[in-house]
Amino acid sequence: MQLVVARIGRAHGIKGEVTVEVRTDEPELRLGPGAVLATDPASMGPLTIETGRVHSGRLLLRFEGVRDRTGAEALRNTLLIAEVDPEELPEDEDEYYDHQLMDLDVVTKDGLEVGRITEISHLPSQDLFIVERPDGSEVMIPFVEEIVTEIDLEEQRAIIDPPPGLIDDRAEIVSARDDEAPSGDEA
Repeated sequence: MQLVVARIGRAHGIKGEVTVEVRTDEPELRLGPGAVLATDPASMGPLTIETGRVHSGRLLLRFEGVRDRTGAEALRNTLLIAEVDPEELPEDEDEYYDHQLMDLDVVTKDGLEVGRITEISHLPSQDLFIVERPDGSEVMIPFVEEIVTEIDLEEQRAIIDPPPGLIDDRAEIVSARDDEAPSGDEA
C-alpha cells in the first residue's frame, strides 16, 4: 500500500536541499537516509534520500543526484510516497493511518448515524474528517479526542460526541444580553 509521507517545499540554500512538509507521524522511519520514495507526479522520481536534518524546526532533505538550487526548486510541490505493509500499524495505539480511517461509519454516542468518512484533511492545527452524510451533503468533524471519542476498527466505525451545531443546525446560542432584558417600567 502506498502512503503520502511528505510534500516537498521550496529549495533551501544552494546545495540541493529542500524543505519538507511532513505528512507522517514517523518521519524518522519513512524519511531517513537511504529511503527510496515514489513521487507524484511519477515523472519526478523515484527519489532516494541522501541526507536529512532539522533546521529552525523544519525538516530539510537532500536527494541523490540533486546538487543545486535549480534541481531542488524543480522538485517543489512533489509528493513523496512510501510503500507500507497494509498490516502495519502505527507504534502508538491512539494513532491511525489514513487508510484505516477511510470509509469508517460515523455515529454519535447515542447511535445516530452521521455518515461515512470519505476524506481526511490534514491542517496545521488539527486533522478533519470529511464525512458524507446519507443525503449526499458533507460535514467536517475535527479529529480531536473531545469530539471523536472512539475509533472502533473491528466494527468499522468512529464514535463522536459533537457539540451543538457541528452536525446539525440546532445550535444553542446563549447571550449575556438575554439576562439584561428590560422587565417593563423601571422607576
